[in-house]
Amino acid sequence: MGIKVRDYEVRLTRNKEERRQVRALRYDVFVEEEGADATEEQRTLREEYDAYDTFAEYMAVFHNGRVVGTYRIIDRNAAEKMGGFYTESEFNISKIKKASGNIAEMSRACVAAEYRETGLVMRLLWLGLGEYIAKRKIAILFGVASWVGKNPVDAAQAISYLYYNHLSPARLRATVLPEKFAPGVDHRMGRMNILPPVFVDEERAKREMTPLIKGYLRLGATFGKGVFVDAPFNTYDVFVMMQTKNIDATYQKRFAGSENAFENLDIKDGAMKTLGKIVLFPVTGPYKALRAFGEFLLREDVDDVEYVEDIHTDEE
Repeated sequence: MGIKVRDYEVRLTRNKEERRQVRALRYDVFVEEEGADATEEQRTLREEYDAYDTFAEYMAVFHNGRVVGTYRIIDRNAAEKMGGFYTESEFNISKIKKASGNIAEMSRACVAAEYRETGLVMRLLWLGLGEYIAKRKIAILFGVASWVGKNPVDAAQAISYLYYNHLSPARLRATVLPEKFAPGVDHRMGRMNILPPVFVDEERAKREMTPLIKGYLRLGATFGKGVFVDAPFNTYDVFVMMQTKNIDATYQKRFAGSENAFENLDIKDGAMKTLGKIVLFPVTGPYKALRAFGEFLLREDVDDVEYVEDIHTDEE
């Protein structure tokens, strides 16, 4: 399903050209703007991609036909075809993979520079993810969130705050793989408790967080243990995980009608409880709940929201 707001639309890409536009936007942001390494082929094509794009899906926001924001999504089925998830190149996620049911990885989130000020594109991406989660019955959504640079001490307050206050439960906790750091990167840089608790100030920590990480926290996300220094990509990353049943109660009440709307997505002893008729939206039904979710995310733009059934075209 596509979701339109005036001349914006969020949906999965449908054809090769739309997927090319996604990779071109990623090149502009990650390579040109943030300094990630690129191969000669990538520089010639002006596209950013890796082996994990083969079976991945792209959630994209279009403005007048142009891709201006995107997430890459890899669910369990796609990961099995590719031999694993992208995040496994940085973190041990074996505990998450043991969970029954569908899980999905979100990565390569980016928004075109001229569309970042209002936050509308990012909110549309999250609305699109909400629809995707409902349709695919995703119980756990995970990925990495990044800062630009190669020295985690630059965000020491933020990273230490996440470590002391928002680690994932041990039974689902991802852990960093410092042995996969690039040559020359000290493994000790993977420590998350950079500062002792007494030196961590919440206000300063939140000033150091990226808008995306702040958004994940508001949704009730938890974080894996450790920091991955991705020197070739010029970032340092933390692992983020959201169990849909744990999305903040205030959010649940706004877009599902109940503070406990997602309880049926609990995971215990590696097995999921009964999913209910519609995952994520067991109280009000998908369209009503999505409209409420849209109202919450889009605020003053909600009157312009239009829900459009998928139109299938040739995909890459």
